[in-house]
Amino acid sequence: MPRVLALDHGAARCGCAVSDPSGTLATPLRAIERPDTRDGVAAIARLVDEHEVERVVVGLPLTLRGEEGEQAERARTFAERLGRRVSVPVELHDERLTTRLAERTGGDTDADSRAAAHLLESYLAGSRR
Repeated sequence: MPRVLALDHGAARCGCAVSDPSGTLATPLRAIERPDTRDGVAAIARLVDEHEVERVVVGLPLTLRGEEGEQAERARTFAERLGRRVSVPVELHDERLTTRLAERTGGDTDADSRAAAHLLESYLAGSRR
């Protein structure tokens, strides 16, 4: 399975997590500050290169009813912009409840990157099916 980078996009910070080469483990990375800026997008592009990522998954924040709102539109716009900057596929994946899971699990890394790790675990589980 290719190595995957998951992003929990937010206006202030973007949580990041990367899979191991087997596609089994999700490891949180340091969050990227101001991801919508030129420097923020460049920092994410560097992560793609440094970790030899073959796919980027951006969390799509749907409502509990599965509907898209303003945040989902921002995530789509960010994913499109990032897709023009990196040479690997960028796709969206439902991120419902990942922030709550991150808050419950705790840990040493920031909550945004823990949320990205939960997003990645969900994506990887779906890919194995």
